[in-house]
Amino acid sequence: MSAVEALEPAPVLEVVIPVHNEEVALPRAVAMLTRHLAELPWTWQVTIADNASTDATPLVARRLAHEYDGVRVVTLAEKGRGRALKQVWRESQADVLAYMDVDLSTDLNAVLPLVAPLISGHSDVAIGSRLSRGARVTRGPRRELVSRSYNVILRSTLRARFRDAQCGFKALRRDVAEVLLPLVEDDTWFFDTELLVLAERSGLRIHEVPVDWVDDPDSRVDVVRTALDDLRGIRRLAWSLATGRLPMEAVRAQLGTARAQGRPGTQVALFAAVGVLSTLAYAVLYLGFRQWMPGLWANALALLVTAIGNTAANRRFTFAVSGGGHLRHHAQGLAVFGVGLAMTSGSLWLLEAVEPTASHRAEVVVLTIANLVVTVMRFLAMRLWMFAPRLRTAGRPRPGPAVTRRAVRAPRRG
Repeated sequence: MSAVEALEPAPVLEVVIPVHNEEVALPRAVAMLTRHLAELPWTWQVTIADNASTDATPLVARRLAHEYDGVRVVTLAEKGRGRALKQVWRESQADVLAYMDVDLSTDLNAVLPLVAPLISGHSDVAIGSRLSRGARVTRGPRRELVSRSYNVILRSTLRARFRDAQCGFKALRRDVAEVLLPLVEDDTWFFDTELLVLAERSGLRIHEVPVDWVDDPDSRVDVVRTALDDLRGIRRLAWSLATGRLPMEAVRAQLGTARAQGRPGTQVALFAAVGVLSTLAYAVLYLGFRQWMPGLWANALALLVTAIGNTAANRRFTFAVSGGGHLRHHAQGLAVFGVGLAMTSGSLWLLEAVEPTASHRAEVVVLTIANLVVTVMRFLAMRLWMFAPRLRTAGRPRPGPAVTRRAVRAPRRG
């Protein structure tokens, strides 16, 4: 960085264009983008991130940097869109970091609605969406099928709520990037999905902008290979989240976000699945224990074992809690277990009082019904007490008046 550059204030917005062998498309993209950004009320910078190009792209990029104010070049020795974005964003001093594909398939009129919510502090991440209502998309049936299928897979495996992970048109605040980028492992096309899933699991607000998008017929993306790489990425990320390898609780604390509750419908479905397995396990354990001990003791022991397993499973899968808090959650789970034990033992005592000669199967039926009631109680206790969001607001950096005061001047054009 030169002495002059060091004295200049950091731009409000930095837009990165990752390129690999794009000597033909790059001049048009830079010309259109700089012309559009000049109309916006914020200072900005365009960074061409050259990913180990083997054609004349590096020379073209340097020429463009000399020709246009506010344009610079970063050269990487290795390929990878994710790798390029990580490097540029980590070094950036801009308040809002964005990127877009060099083919400019997304209409640039979406730049303002993409960036404005981040500068105002309304949202943390913003993405262009070709699958949102209001989007106008022109592309072939093959890519349409792949895009929508990928969206379904993300929703079913990672419980993603955003609609379009792969549109090359995204932005996020720098303070968010500083926390999330070190956790993103992928350096290629899955980078976008991984970043968005981590942002969502961190309780951040993702703003989706419907875009006008026209497929580039000269696109060099290998759709099949990219899809397979994405599936491997989904498997890796799902395992990391399920096993707690990613410290999401610590990330939420660092970002100052509440641990976001999932959609009630999704939670009920997952809780029900865990509950069904727990109930089956309870029945098997009760019948086994009943062979060697009285019914009250068999019920207590079977309920204790399944309650511990139930709390652990719901903590991990239903409410997506990772990191610390195990002992507290299990202590709370045991308190709920105590209430459940009183209810189920009471039902068993009532059965024996009404029908002293009731069979073991009759006992199982009565206890199963009682357990269903206890299950509803347990879900409410988990959602409203055990795993309820705990707000952490102190220390969270937000764009404020300093950003809006500085965001009134565009780079001079010579």
